Amino acid sequence: MARPPDAAAQSLAERVRDTMLAKDAAARSLNIKVVAISPGTASVTMTVRADMTNGFGICHGGLVATLADTAFAYACNSWNERTVAAGFDVQLLAAAQVGDTLVADAAVLVQGKRTGVYDVNVSNQNKLLVAAFRGRSHRLTGRVVEV
Repeated sequence: MARPPDAAAQSLAERVRDTMLAKDAAARSLNIKVVAISPGTASVTMTVRADMTNGFGICHGGLVATLADTAFAYACNSWNERTVAAGFDVQLLAAAQVGDTLVADAAVLVQGKRTGVYDVNVSNQNKLLVAAFRGRSHRLTGRVVEV
């Protein structure tokens, strides 16, 4: 079982979250909330609105992927290393309905000096798995926040 992060690493992850959220127009427009973060992990939520549905009246798969990608982004950057997505795969496993609260839980699988792999599970309020996402990350130079 993983040990909890030390206070300094946790505080830095929270500063990264706050800095990223201040500039994250996509997350704000979808009302995505970052409910938890620690080094290598992040949990985000989104409630499905009527304007997020496709022609079948269910949440658009691209928006489910966006939620997962958001959790991935916050988990990747939680160490304060500027990181972007190099690619991802997503499996849509169940439909999300208007009013559902989706939770995307991201966790590092492996993080090297420049590249990493992260898994994200998206579930609804009933713990039904809606999507499974695997993201590949690439670290750039620089930090998200000054230390």
